Amino acid sequence: MSEAVQPDGERLAKRVAALRGCSRSDAERLIEGGWVTVDGAMADDPARRVREETVSIAPDARVEALQPITLVWHKPVGVALAPDQTLQGLLAPNSTLRPWHLKHLRCVSPMPAASSGLAVFAQSPGVLRVLREDGPLLEHEWVVDVPDQVAPDALAALEQHKADMAWGPRTPLLKLSVGSQSAARTRLRLAVKTYTPQRLPDWLASAGLQASVLHRLRLGRVALGTLAAGEWRVLGAHERF
Repeated sequence: MSEAVQPDGERLAKRVAALRGCSRSDAERLIEGGWVTVDGAMADDPARRVREETVSIAPDARVEALQPITLVWHKPVGVALAPDQTLQGLLAPNSTLRPWHLKHLRCVSPMPAASSGLAVFAQSPGVLRVLREDGPLLEHEWVVDVPDQVAPDALAALEQHKADMAWGPRTPLLKLSVGSQSAARTRLRLAVKTYTPQRLPDWLASAGLQASVLHRLRLGRVALGTLAAGEWRVLGAHERF
């Protein structure tokens, strides 16, 4: 039985190729470029099956080779990021961030769900290699809020248990200070290397502390800046980690 008469429909790329009068590979580029809608909603999967749905191609659609980007995102609380996770389902495509980017950008800054702040996604093989190999060696800056005042012995306990955060065999390099303190809250500032971010909550718990805010401000020389929660930007060509 041919693909055209299969009861589950035909591949979206085949339908687009017929509508556009182009090759299947060009049809896939149109879909991954965000130029195709199915029943009015942007499509992102060339292998999707369609039957009676209305498939439309934007009048200004261009078959183009999209360029890899590196993206900085202000991750909100409640979203856990795993190594190499994509952005599909996390961000919506637009004129800059195409479905192809969402599919191929990979997380190089894993974070626990309780944290917020700077997250980095890359797709260029060179950038991915550098951040996978050297990312833990870069300095990560965090702000941590904990309820009440933190006693000096709790800070000493954190210093003593820093190996609990270790990435590999190396002991983390940690600079820990009190940024501000009141009767209701203590704000700690961390600058740390060779550690695992997912272990931060357990490390705090080792000193009897639980964070109300766990916020990454910087990774290497790249800072979160003024991005609000949920906002993102493409890393500039002049920026280096």
